[in-house]
Amino acid sequence: MKKLLLIMLAMVALQLNAQNVEHYSKMVKELSSKKYMGRGYAYDGANKAGKYIEKEFQKAGADEVICQPFKLNINTFPGKMSLKVDGKKLTPGIDFTMREFSPGAKGTFKLYHIDTANYDSKKIFADLALPENKDAFVVCDFWFTYKHGADFKRLQSKECPNAGLIYTWSDPLLKFYKAYGERVIEKPMIWVSSSFPKDAKSVTVDIEHEFLQDYECFNVIAKVEGKRHDKCYVFTAHYDHLGVLGKKTYYPGAHDNASGTAAIITLAAHYAKHTPEYDMYFIAFSGEDAYLRGSEWYAEHPIVPLSQIKYLFNLDMIGDNNPVQYCEVSDPGMEGFKLMEKLNNENKYFKSLNRGELAGNSDHWPFAQRGVACIFLENAEGDAFQYYHTVMDTYKTFFPDSYEPTFKLITDFIEKY
Repeated sequence: MKKLLLIMLAMVALQLNAQNVEHYSKMVKELSSKKYMGRGYAYDGANKAGKYIEKEFQKAGADEVICQPFKLNINTFPGKMSLKVDGKKLTPGIDFTMREFSPGAKGTFKLYHIDTANYDSKKIFADLALPENKDAFVVCDFWFTYKHGADFKRLQSKECPNAGLIYTWSDPLLKFYKAYGERVIEKPMIWVSSSFPKDAKSVTVDIEHEFLQDYECFNVIAKVEGKRHDKCYVFTAHYDHLGVLGKKTYYPGAHDNASGTAAIITLAAHYAKHTPEYDMYFIAFSGEDAYLRGSEWYAEHPIVPLSQIKYLFNLDMIGDNNPVQYCEVSDPGMEGFKLMEKLNNENKYFKSLNRGELAGNSDHWPFAQRGVACIFLENAEGDAFQYYHTVMDTYKTFFPDSYEPTFKLITDFIEKY
């Protein structure tokens, strides 16, 4: 009878776990759907996703859910997005993307290709001053521009008569970013894939941008009350993403970071059902892809003193299948990390925890700078990671493999820390 009872309990545990993964995946699918238009700022995609997350925290059984407002300035591309090279139409997000700080452009322009093998800056600027090259778009390899930064800053300014810049990207998949979109430069800057013809003569562009001043965003904060209130644990994940590139192209962001957002919601549900020793806070940040605006705002305006945080977990891109878990740890978090390594070695959640150098690459950074014990968990370099910041980071290319071991590692750690 005892043996049968143990088997039944095990089966119930497995069923609950399966339902947890199923709900987790369902939320990832929802957040990466077209409904939220890439969870960016055009079409209010991020805020629509934030309202969905608020409801999910409420369904999870959180004792309190609030939205913490903040504002940011951000450049967007919600309108026309057309580029033709020698009459051939290119596809946004696949053949070309925009730098996040680029203005729009309209018209047909001659192309001036920079000879990187025989680079001569004096000749280039002399050529561009000629009447036949007036209003040309300069074409160059993106990484080459780093070697001659001063020259290319000049090409970006009104000092030089070129109309814009086109940078070729050597990687097979074009990336899109929002980090430096709080400003707009003087000339359009377009990234193109390596398939861009080296002998192209002209481009025709019709690209619109919209700069949003004091755009209102919000962090979604859920609380599960514990038995003690003098200390707390904090779980964070950013729910915003890159938004749109024109009216039809959006960046789903399943791995980055619907995967982490869905995970902290399931953690909230877990602790709502199993009263924790300490208060638990779950913060879904907006503005991460806009250079950590949401987490920086929260760190400056915390709802509980940062000194009360026992440990903070930042989950960013955990929707992959790498058996090795990447992490970054603040100096005050190293004692806890030793316990985490011990638990991982004992239970084989991951093959190993690969600790990298602490950097300002996600929402743990504002807390690490302020002396909070924290860890950044990211499942990188798996099959999903190649699609990071591309239009192909979809629900179909996301993997739930790292969700369960991440969940178990965290809950096991909290039980023993």
